[in-house]
Amino acid sequence: MDFFGIIRFSVVEISLLAVLLTAFIVQLYFYIRYFMGVIRHNKRVSKGIEQFRNDQPPVSVIICARDEEENLRKFLPFVLEQDYPDYEVIVINDGSTDHTDDYLSLMVKQYEKLRTTFVPGGATNVSTKKLGLTLGIKAAKNDLLLFTDADCMPEGKNWLEMMVRNFTPETEFVLGYGGYLPKKGFLNKLIKYDTLFIALQYLGMAASHRPYMGVGRNLAYRKDTFFNLKGFATTLNLMSGDDDLMVNRGATTENTRIEVSSESVTWSEPKTTFRNWLIQKERHLSVSDKYNTPSKLRLTVEPVSRGIFYLAFVTAVVVSGLSFNWVAAAFAGLLFIVRFTLQLLIINKSAKILGERRFYFTIPLFDSILPLITLSILTFGKKKRNLKWK
Repeated sequence: MDFFGIIRFSVVEISLLAVLLTAFIVQLYFYIRYFMGVIRHNKRVSKGIEQFRNDQPPVSVIICARDEEENLRKFLPFVLEQDYPDYEVIVINDGSTDHTDDYLSLMVKQYEKLRTTFVPGGATNVSTKKLGLTLGIKAAKNDLLLFTDADCMPEGKNWLEMMVRNFTPETEFVLGYGGYLPKKGFLNKLIKYDTLFIALQYLGMAASHRPYMGVGRNLAYRKDTFFNLKGFATTLNLMSGDDDLMVNRGATTENTRIEVSSESVTWSEPKTTFRNWLIQKERHLSVSDKYNTPSKLRLTVEPVSRGIFYLAFVTAVVVSGLSFNWVAAAFAGLLFIVRFTLQLLIINKSAKILGERRFYFTIPLFDSILPLITLSILTFGKKKRNLKWK
């Protein structure tokens, strides 16, 4: 096709550029509509638009642990020494074979606010973690429940205060950010980017009135909400989903808030081998097919459009280069640069708010390979989808 008698585009080039432009527009929509949610919410907080409760109601922190003696020794004191007037910490021992029980018995003598219980043996074909959490929730003295993991460390002593301040009368769920501690190496950078991007999804969508999940490393909800939703009764046979499926079933525009201050963040020990990270990621993805239809649709459209964008970009550059159509190549390059610039701004501004590390030229690499990793897990991991949590 000849434009102005100077620039000539083949049908293949026009088709590729049309596909690329369409994928670009879809990506633009997701970044501006959803992934900027953390930034917009932070601005609302700084301007005093977001309203928080002024009192500090009693809270129950719940932790389920299996063979976590080492992590409990490192991180439990940070949870027990929060600058908060009235709270309890309930640790559920889920069949540990190390010295978790001995350590907890010692800590109970040192901290009055610490209480412990355990999951009875003999449970089969059900999630013992969900059984443990249910026991902890039933034992909790308070209506407000804050969940974290045994390998999690709060950013500081104001973690409890920052999360709980969001429980206005209509609030039932508070979603927080659970990041991973920095380590050396490529894998840690990949894990931290993946975790940050997933957070931009679930925090951003919740901020945009489309809540669909939270993470058990930093999640709060009401005790009454748990029982009104029948607890884990419908998902007890699934080894995962104690956090995201609970939010997916019960969270609404009106009853869900997010907390993005850096003081509200928890940090966990990251996996140190690619294999262990893949197993963890497969466990996290194992219940995604149980999400409601709108959530599944949004979570499918974004990575598909992302994959199409990269594929169309590379193909368009190669085809236009072979035909010496530098205008087509320049147009494809312009779309790539605009999207990359938008990513740099949104991802790193959000990372700064959350106290997370920044990403620059690794963004295109991580951004392109993570959907492939997810696709391979969903495709080839189906026979082992109901994975144990430990």
